[in-house]
Amino acid sequence: FHSSPQCPGLESETHFSSDTDFEDIEGKNQKQGKGKTCKKGKKGPAEKGKSGNGGGKPGGPNRMNGHHQQNGVENMMLFEVVKMGKSAMQSVVDDWIESYKHDRDIALLDLINFFIQCSGCKGVVTAEMFRHMQNSEIIRKMTEEFDEDSGDYPLTMAGPQWKKFKSSFCEFIGVLVRQCQYSIIYDEYMMDTVISLLTGLSDSQVRAFRHTSTLAAMKLMTALVNVALNLSINMDNTQRQYEAERNKIIGKRANDRLELLLQKRKELQENQDEIENMMNAIFKGVFVHRYRDAIAEIRAICIEEIGIWMKMYSDAFLNDSYLKYVGWTMHDKQGEVRLKCLTALQGLYYNKELNSKLELFTSRFKDRIVSMTLDKEYDVAVQAIKLLTLVLQSSEEVLTAEDCENVYHLVYSAHRPVAVAAGEFLYKKQEPSASNTLYYKSIIIFILHEHAAYLVDSMWDCATDLLKDWECMNSLLLEEPLNGEEPLTDRQESALIEIMLCTIRQAAECHPPVGRGTGKRVLTAKEKKTQLDDRTKITELFAVALPQLLAKYSVDAEKVTNLLQLPQYFDLEIYTTGRLEKHLDALLRQIRDIVEKHTDIDVLEACSKTYHALCNEEFTIFNRVDIARSQLIDELADKFNRLLEDFLQEGEEPDEDDAYQVLSTLKRITAFHNAHDLSRWDLFGCNYKLLKTGIENGDMPEQIVIHALQCTHYVILWQLAKVTESSSTKEDLLRLKKQMRVFCQICQHYLTNVNTAVKEQAFTILCDVLMIFSHQIMTGGRDMLEPLVYTPDSSLQSELLSFILDHVFIDQDDDNNSADGQQDDEASKIEALHKRRNLLAAFCKLIVYTVVEMNTAADIFKQYMKYYNDYGDIIKETMSKTRQIDKIQCAKTLILSLQQLFNEMIQENGYNFDRSSPTFSGIKELARRFALTFGLDQLKTREAIAMLHKDGIEFAFKEPNPQGESHPPLNLAFLDILSEFSSKLLRQDKRTVYVYLEKFMTFQMSLRREDVWLPLMSYRNSLLAGGDDDTMSVISGISSRGSTVRNKKTKPATGKRKVPEGHYTVLSLTVENSSSDSMWLNREQSMHTPVMMQTPQLTSTIMREPKRLRPDENYMGVYPMQPEHHQPPLDYNRRGTSLMEDDEEPIVEDVMMSSEGRIEDLNEGMDFDTMDIDLPPSKNRRERTELKPDFFDPASIMDESVG
Repeated sequence: FHSSPQCPGLESETHFSSDTDFEDIEGKNQKQGKGKTCKKGKKGPAEKGKSGNGGGKPGGPNRMNGHHQQNGVENMMLFEVVKMGKSAMQSVVDDWIESYKHDRDIALLDLINFFIQCSGCKGVVTAEMFRHMQNSEIIRKMTEEFDEDSGDYPLTMAGPQWKKFKSSFCEFIGVLVRQCQYSIIYDEYMMDTVISLLTGLSDSQVRAFRHTSTLAAMKLMTALVNVALNLSINMDNTQRQYEAERNKIIGKRANDRLELLLQKRKELQENQDEIENMMNAIFKGVFVHRYRDAIAEIRAICIEEIGIWMKMYSDAFLNDSYLKYVGWTMHDKQGEVRLKCLTALQGLYYNKELNSKLELFTSRFKDRIVSMTLDKEYDVAVQAIKLLTLVLQSSEEVLTAEDCENVYHLVYSAHRPVAVAAGEFLYKKQEPSASNTLYYKSIIIFILHEHAAYLVDSMWDCATDLLKDWECMNSLLLEEPLNGEEPLTDRQESALIEIMLCTIRQAAECHPPVGRGTGKRVLTAKEKKTQLDDRTKITELFAVALPQLLAKYSVDAEKVTNLLQLPQYFDLEIYTTGRLEKHLDALLRQIRDIVEKHTDIDVLEACSKTYHALCNEEFTIFNRVDIARSQLIDELADKFNRLLEDFLQEGEEPDEDDAYQVLSTLKRITAFHNAHDLSRWDLFGCNYKLLKTGIENGDMPEQIVIHALQCTHYVILWQLAKVTESSSTKEDLLRLKKQMRVFCQICQHYLTNVNTAVKEQAFTILCDVLMIFSHQIMTGGRDMLEPLVYTPDSSLQSELLSFILDHVFIDQDDDNNSADGQQDDEASKIEALHKRRNLLAAFCKLIVYTVVEMNTAADIFKQYMKYYNDYGDIIKETMSKTRQIDKIQCAKTLILSLQQLFNEMIQENGYNFDRSSPTFSGIKELARRFALTFGLDQLKTREAIAMLHKDGIEFAFKEPNPQGESHPPLNLAFLDILSEFSSKLLRQDKRTVYVYLEKFMTFQMSLRREDVWLPLMSYRNSLLAGGDDDTMSVISGISSRGSTVRNKKTKPATGKRKVPEGHYTVLSLTVENSSSDSMWLNREQSMHTPVMMQTPQLTSTIMREPKRLRPDENYMGVYPMQPEHHQPPLDYNRRGTSLMEDDEEPIVEDVMMSSEGRIEDLNEGMDFDTMDIDLPPSKNRRERTELKPDFFDPASIMDESVG
C-alpha cells in the first residue's frame, strides 16, 4: 500500500494501480528475494521468523506445526461457531485476538483456514504452506482440493443450519475489525495478509471462492469505512481542541497539552492514511473487478455495499467517481442487481442534506430511473417508483410533467405493490395543503372515471384519512359553492360519486378490487374494529344524506346507479338504534320514484339489489321494507297483465306506445325477479303467452322477446330453488318439469329467429338450462330431482351446433351486429369477440360435462387452426377435458374432425385435388397439432392412438374407386394426414397397425409406385420405421432419437411409470364393419406377463358408441390455409423437412401451453427437473444443423426442448 519503514524505495514496486489485482499472482513481485519483499499481503520467512515467539528459538517451527495440529480443532470451532450463529461473537473475536497477540502467524493461519472453510473447501492450509508459498500458490492448491461433486457451498446451502450463516459470517468480520481498530489493524501484517488473501480468492475461477471472498472483502471494506469515519470525527474534535487551546492567552495556554494534541492529531492522520490505503486496495483490487462479475449475486453484493459506504461516509464516497458504478449497474440484466441499485440510491435521496451532491447524478440517470418504473420485475418497478417519490420530495423541479405522467398511470396496474407505490407518488405530488376540498377537485380532474376503484385502492394505504372524508365529499355534492369557487361540472360530479362509492366499498369490505390481490385475507382484530367503526360512520352519514342525493340526481342514470349501491354497506341496525326510520321511508320513496322514472337496466338492477340488501329478516326494518317492495311488485304485475291483455288482443295492430309500455314494465319485473322470488305473482303464464304469440305471428319486438325469455328463465330457476327444499311435493316437481320442457321448446324455436340478438339470448339461456338440468343435478344426494333431468335430443344438439358455426366461427367483418349501429372501431370489435367467446364457451361446457354427445365437438376442433388467435385457448381446453373423460372417444372425435375437413375439400375440389394445395396442407398441419396435444407419455394414450389409426384406415379405404382396383380408393390421400399420428405409436403397436393396414390392401396395391399411391407408401413407411423389433421394451419404444436423448441423461423414458423389462402388450386390430367397431381393440397377453397398467376407470357417461351427429352440408365451410413450402415427390415419406421450418418453436410452445394449469394432461411424460440452466446452450440442445431429418419425430424435438 505504501512504502514500509523497513523497505524504503520499494513503493513503486508495491503500489497497486486501479486496473490490476491487489496481488500480482504471477508477476514480478514473485521474483523479488523473499527476504526483502515488503508486500503487505505476504511476509518472507525472515520476517515470519521474527514474529510471535521469535524465530530460531527452541520449539519455533516444531511449536508451529504442533500448534497447528492442536489448533485444527480451534479452526473448526471458529467455523462452527459462525455456522451456528451464536450471539457471543465478540467473545469469539476476543479469543482470536488473544491468540494473535500470543503468536500472530498461528492466529492468521486459523483465520485463513476459516475463510477457506467458509468457501466450502475441504482443503487445509498448513503452516508449511503458509511459510513457503505465495497466496497464488496456496489458492491454486486449495482449488485442486475443492470438492467438485457439489456446486453448493455455505453461502448457497439450504437448511436450518445454514439459514443464518451469511449474517453470522458478516457479523464476525465486522466485530473483528471493530475489536482490532485501535492497534492490530495498523501492525502492517494482519490486515495486509487478509486483504491479500481475499483479493486473490476474489479473482479465482471457482465460484465459491469468488463469492465468499467478495462478500468478506466488501464487509471488511464497510467495517473500515466505519473506522475511517470515527477517525475523521476524532480528528475534527482534536483539531477543535487544539484551536481552542492555542487561542487562549499565553498565560493560560498549556504547552504540554498543545504538544499532546499535535501528537494525537499526527497519529490519527497516520492511522487515517493507513485505513485509506487499505480501502483503496480493496476497492481497486476487489470491487472494480467484481461489480461486473458474471454471477449476479456477486454484483449485487458490491452494489449493496457501495451504497452503504456512500451513505455512511458521504464526504469521502458520495461523489461521481463512486456514483457512476451504481448508475452503470442500473442497466444490469438481472433484476436483483437493479434492485440493489435502487435501494442504495433510496438511502441517499432520503437524506435531503445530500441532495446537492446528487444533482449531476440525477440529471444523468433520471431517465433511466423513470424507465425502470416499467421494469419486468415487479419488485424493481416498485422500488423505482419509491425512489422517484424521494426525488420528488427533494426537488419538484427535477421531474418533468411527462415523467410524472409515466408514473401516474401505474396506479391502474394489476400488480398491487406497483399501484400502491404509484398512488403514494401521486399523493405526494398532489398533496393537500389546507383543506381536502381542493385536493378532491385536483384528483377528480386526474381520474379516469371507469377505473376509480383501482385509483382508490392505490392510494388507500397512504391517504386513508383523506379518502375517508365522506363529509367533505357529501358537502361538495349537496352544498352550494362559496363565493369565488367554481362549481363542479356534471362529469366532475359523476367522478366524485364514483370515488365516494369506491372508498365506501373499500372501507366496508377491506379487500382490493377484482384483479388485485389473491383473494380475501383474514382481518386482524384491529382491522375488524376499524371496519365496524367505518360502517357505523358511513351509515350515520348517508342514511340521512342518501335520500337527498337521490332526489337531486334522480334523472341521471349513471349517478343514481352508483348512489343506489351505498345501502349494501350500511349497518342496518343503526336505522333502529339511531331512530332513523323516517330517513328509511324517504329512501324507499326515492327508490320507488326512480323505478317509475327509469327503464335503464343498470338502474333497475341497482334498485332491485338495494331492496334485497334492505330486506334482511335479521333486522327490525324488514317488515317496513317488505311491505314497500310487495306494493311495488303488485303494481308492476297488475300493470303488466293489463297491458299484455290489450297488447295481445286479436285483430288489432299494437302501436309503438303499447309496445313501449309493455317493454318498460317487463324490464322492471325482470330486473326485480333476478334478485327476488316473485313466484306468487305467477309470471310464467303471461310470459309464455307473450312468447308463444311471438312464435305464431313472428312480429314481436325483439327487446320484448329478449326480456320475456330472461324473465321466464328466472321463473324456472326460482321454482328449482323451491323444489330442492325438503318441503316440496311431487306436484311441484312435475309442474317444474313441464314448464322447463315447454320453455326449452320455445327457446329452440327462437334459435331460428331472424333477429341475431334474440337468437343469442335463446342460445345462452338454452345452454344454461341444459347445464342446470343435466345429470349433474342429482349430485350431492339430490336423487329426488331425477325426474327433472333433461337430455337434449339430436335435433336440438344439431341446432345448437349450427348456431355456433353460423355466429361464432365467422370473420370479424361479417359480424354486422357487433357495432350496434355505431362506428366499427376497435372497442366494438373487442366487445363482439368477447361475446362470441362466451357463446363458444357455453357450448363447449355442454361438451365437457357430457350434456351433448362428444362427437359434436368435431365441428369445433376442426376450427382450431383457422381461429386459433380468437378461440384457440377455449378449443384446446375442451380437448384436454374431453381427453380426461374418455381418451378413446376424444381420439375418435379428433379423427372425425379431420375426416369432415377432408370431405369438404373433396366436395369443393373433387378427388383429383393437388396434395400441395393450401387446403390439404392446412389439414395436415391441423393433424400435426392434434398429434402434439397427446403429449409424450405414449402409454397413457396408447389405446386412443391405436383407435385413431383404425378409424383413419377404414375411412381411407371406405370408398373404392369406380374404375377398379388398379386405381387408388377415393379417400386414400387421407393416409397422408393420418401419418402425422404415426410417431405417437409404440413400436410394437406400429407393427399391429401395419398388419391391420395390410388387410385392406391387395397385392397389386403394394406394388404400385405412381404418385397417386404416395400417401399409402408414406403411411406404410411411417409404420415400418422402428417397428421391426417386437421384443424391445415399451420404455424404449417411444422413438430412437428420444431414447438416445434420455439414455444420455440416465433418465427412464417415461417420467411416471416403469415397465418391467421383457414384457410388452400387443394390440390386436380386427377388420369389422364400420358400424360395429366398439369391440375392435383386444388386449392379448404375450411374453408370459402383461405390461400395461390398468386403465383408470372411465368417469364419462359416454360408454357406448354415440350416434353420428352430422350437421347439414351448408354449415361446413371450406378450410382455407396459408400456403407453405412442400417437399418434392421423391422425399414424400420424409418428415424432416417440414419439422425444420420456421414454426418449430411455436410447435413446442403449442404442446407446452394448457389453460388453467392442465399441463400435466398434455405433457404427462415431461420431466422439467432435468434442465440445467448453468450448462452452456451447446450442451443442452444440439444445433439445428446437427439434426438429421431422416431419424427424428416431434417427440425427440420436445424431449430436447425441455432438457
